[in-house]
Amino acid sequence: MFSTLKLPARMGSALALALAVLAFSAAPAKAAADGRPGASPWQQTEQTALRLIAATETTGGARILSLGLHFKLKPGWKIYWRSPGDAGFPPRPDWSPSENLKTAVLHWPAPRRFEVLGMQTLGYTGEVVLPMAVELTDPAKPLRVAGAVNYLTCKEICIPYTAELALTLPRGPVQPSPFAHLIGRFQADVPGDGGLHGLAIERAETWTQGKTTLLLVTASAASPFQAPDLYAEGPPELAFSKPSVDFSNAGRTARLRIEVYGLDALEGPKPETLAGQSLTLTLIDGKRTAERRLTVAAGIGSAAGGATSLALILMLAVLGGLILNLMPCVLPVLSIKLLGVVGHGGGERRKVRLSFVASAAGILAAFGVLAAALIALKAAGMTVGWGIQFQQPWFLIAMTLMVTVFACNLWGFFEFRLLRWADDWGEHSTHTHGLGGHFLQGALATLLATPCSAPFLGTAVGFALARGPVEIGAVFAALGLGLALPFLAVALFPALATRLPKPGPWIVTFRRFLGLALAATGVWLLSVLATGVGFMAAAVVGALAAAAAGVLFLGRQRPDGAGLRTSAWLAAAVAAFLVPGWLGETPGGGKAAATALAPDPEAAQTLDALWTPFDEAAIPKLVAEGKTVFVDVTADWCLTCQVNKAFVLSASAVVAALKGPGVVVMKADWTLPDPGVSAYLARHQRYGIPFNAVYGPGAPKGVVLPELLSRKSVLDALEKAAGGKKTG
Repeated sequence: MFSTLKLPARMGSALALALAVLAFSAAPAKAAADGRPGASPWQQTEQTALRLIAATETTGGARILSLGLHFKLKPGWKIYWRSPGDAGFPPRPDWSPSENLKTAVLHWPAPRRFEVLGMQTLGYTGEVVLPMAVELTDPAKPLRVAGAVNYLTCKEICIPYTAELALTLPRGPVQPSPFAHLIGRFQADVPGDGGLHGLAIERAETWTQGKTTLLLVTASAASPFQAPDLYAEGPPELAFSKPSVDFSNAGRTARLRIEVYGLDALEGPKPETLAGQSLTLTLIDGKRTAERRLTVAAGIGSAAGGATSLALILMLAVLGGLILNLMPCVLPVLSIKLLGVVGHGGGERRKVRLSFVASAAGILAAFGVLAAALIALKAAGMTVGWGIQFQQPWFLIAMTLMVTVFACNLWGFFEFRLLRWADDWGEHSTHTHGLGGHFLQGALATLLATPCSAPFLGTAVGFALARGPVEIGAVFAALGLGLALPFLAVALFPALATRLPKPGPWIVTFRRFLGLALAATGVWLLSVLATGVGFMAAAVVGALAAAAAGVLFLGRQRPDGAGLRTSAWLAAAVAAFLVPGWLGETPGGGKAAATALAPDPEAAQTLDALWTPFDEAAIPKLVAEGKTVFVDVTADWCLTCQVNKAFVLSASAVVAALKGPGVVVMKADWTLPDPGVSAYLARHQRYGIPFNAVYGPGAPKGVVLPELLSRKSVLDALEKAAGGKKTG
């Protein structure tokens, strides 16, 4: 008579025996009269009351009607959800005696989690209505819904009951019943796709840790999570623990980690993980709910790709760090690197090896500091990403002053000795024994490299930032190793530097030229600063940096004024840091850096006119209308983004395609912190830019483009998203 109870092996046998005895001894529920229209009589027991209610008193000629199973429970007693957890079974109606009933679909409001002796169950207490959508065979005839409902109610003990219910809805004009609002209130608690609540279940991954199988579900929210819980449903042999949760992106991203039991009870070959399994996931956060069915992917640590995945990600990180040496934002740093190599011409192999090892150590140390900072920010629930420090005005000011000082040193305005432990920054032939300058050289290379994203780098950083401190530390160490490989190569083969011509008078001219490269870097930093604090404030910071350079130049003419020179330089630096507070403006503009690189100014101007503000919520609607949407996540501090725009997006063929009929071009500006853009990137497992994606009827979930764009990749993606149609 009763459905089989879900009794995992780890449940006590005493409970199972007691429940089995009660299944044969419980008395049927007794009926109590209720003359209200739209409701069956109550079926009452000592612990429960159950009746069938309808949202209308008549059929009204409708094919689909809304009914509900209305439970009232005594304090402390509960009934179970559709997936009860470690024990129990849900209400199960049998409507076979009904008349004019084609189908009846039971809906399940979000349940509560209960824990007894370490066992997890899901269900309801107090009062609950399980909404039911019924379809009539013939809408012109009356409807009679009749049958038996088997259900289990538990407190310290569990008692199964069977309730006989019957409700007739006659023909006639539609007339709402007194229960329409009650059914609607509980129908609102039935989880949907999460869109109405701003929730989204992004992905599910699985792996093994020792003998434990784990499930990691990533979810996002439009407003910060409060206390999320997750219920997983799969094959009936499986059981799932209560999740542990950690947050990022200011609490708008949650990662819920669940232990999985019962894989060895599955039929057929025994899998080690849930990879390939289809699960229904229900996310609950207060009154907000979301539900999604998806296939679980193999994640870190899984037999299907866990350890291999981490090893592969680390290899990609090393490769991405190596390629980072060739990215546009790193080119100014090459002046420092090149000077270091030239300065070692004819030098001693041991000194060459030590100096380049020191530079590599500076790179690795800087990546370690970046990793530690990101781990701390992530633990605090703040937005994290690659290059986010370039969104902060004080960092840009500090970097501007730093490159100004280094440029002045290369021009010979002063002899730069970084205390006794860090001399020889400028590779002076008179004091080449210190290693501190080489160490800081590597650290500076790292700081100036972070606005760029290289092929493979975005994948590695996204993988790390979506996980925990261990993965972040490992991936960033691998990135540092990749960026440091050229230095380590020279350290391993010193002849690469020692066989170059010895430094001579020619190197003075060479140093002045490289100083200009650093000055250009300072101008670029000021252009990024202008986006955040306004042109006037950035211009004043630039004037103060120029004044500091003038002080250093005049100091070379009068060496006796060293103390006054230092005081004046420090005053200019302090004033520069105060400028944003004095003259800061509302962010705006920021197009100069992008258009300055454009090989086709007319095409670049046309492209600028095409951009519309980024609106992620509008993309599905536009795609449903048959349109193609091109999204460009960019920032003024991202030189790779500007190169993509100048040499690919501003190309005539690409502009023609982007301005074609049915194409919408969106710009997501990440120059300053933007939680919406950060969340969008995180949903694509990206934490750095550039990032470009194309959506359309042929690719509603989007085609993600590589970091370094090509005209072919953009045009091909536009054509694919449009469903094979040319867009321009």
